[in-house]
Amino acid sequence: MSDKSEEPPADTAKPTKSKESTDTEASKDTDTKPKPATTKTIPADTTPATKSTKPEEPADTKPATSKTIPADTKPATTKDTTTDTKPATSKTTTDTKPATSKTTTDTTPATSKTTTDTKPATSKTSADTKQSPAKPESAQVELPAFEKGISEKITKEFGDKVEVGFVKKDRVRINTGRDNIHDVAVFIRDELNYDHVESVSGVDYPQDNEIEVVYHLGSYSDSSLERQILVLTTRAQRETNPIPGKDATRLPTLRDVFYSVEFHEREIFEMFGVFFEGHPDNRRLLLPEDWADLPPLRKDFAIKGR
Repeated sequence: MSDKSEEPPADTAKPTKSKESTDTEASKDTDTKPKPATTKTIPADTTPATKSTKPEEPADTKPATSKTIPADTKPATTKDTTTDTKPATSKTTTDTKPATSKTTTDTTPATSKTTTDTKPATSKTSADTKQSPAKPESAQVELPAFEKGISEKITKEFGDKVEVGFVKKDRVRINTGRDNIHDVAVFIRDELNYDHVESVSGVDYPQDNEIEVVYHLGSYSDSSLERQILVLTTRAQRETNPIPGKDATRLPTLRDVFYSVEFHEREIFEMFGVFFEGHPDNRRLLLPEDWADLPPLRKDFAIKGR
């Protein structure tokens, strides 16, 4: 009996231990299986539920949560935001500056090219403009036949003693010296039918030290000359300190050739100081006889007191 009584407890103890061990292993299996599932699937939401349900496993839950949150969140934020933003800004800046410099360099040559193209164009235009008037000058302008005939008759008679100033429609100018003025005037009256002097004027040339006397001749008797004016000029020596009638400013008179010059030559005498030798009445015409100043139409005359 002793042998039988001892055996049953041993038999009963073994299965008891095995059950507890199996239960423990089962509980361990059940405990270990949800743990990785809880931490991996929903780390942020299941953390408080894990703490309240299973207080025995705070250590396992916290490290898992801490590993998951800081490792994923912080490095990702710092790396993505800082490193990506700064290089992007620097790249944009560097791209903008070269672009600006390129634009500036491209604009400057374009402007310089435009300027250089414009200047030669202007110079060409000015050169063409200067040459265009030269064409008519090279081609001799045809002079009026009638006026040209008058000038040729005078030059044929006196040669180099006279100079043709101009020949144009209704006008001919003849320049001669003081020694030939009388002879030229006689030829114009007798051979060309200019029978009177319409006016006489004077011109002061201080730079040449001369005074010019200009006769404008016309004709009443010849109808072909009714529109013609012949300009006959000569020059007298100009005195710096004139004494009219007693200095070298003298010319031969044309009073014996053209009677109408009598008053004109008198006016030239008092206004310019030119004394006409052979004039029958070479007196002042407008100024008082005691006039002691310079002739008033000379360029060096100044009104006193003003």
